[in-house]
Amino acid sequence: MATWTTERARVAALTRSRAADDPELVNARRNLRAAKLEEHIARVVGEAPPLTADQRDRIAALLRPSTNTGRAA
Repeated sequence: MATWTTERARVAALTRSRAADDPELVNARRNLRAAKLEEHIARVVGEAPPLTADQRDRIAALLRPSTNTGRAA
């Protein structure tokens, strides 16, 4: 997986020549947000004590889409 700085550079490059709603630019922005989130989660998990199975399940549920709204529960 690319680092968030690599994704940021891709967004910057695409922003110069693409419309804001261009699918490739939209996807690049999504990838940037995901890379930053992944890095943050890895840092927090690395600093935290081990989680119980129930705690892991509750946290993982936040990342799964809800069937009602399409957003995390």
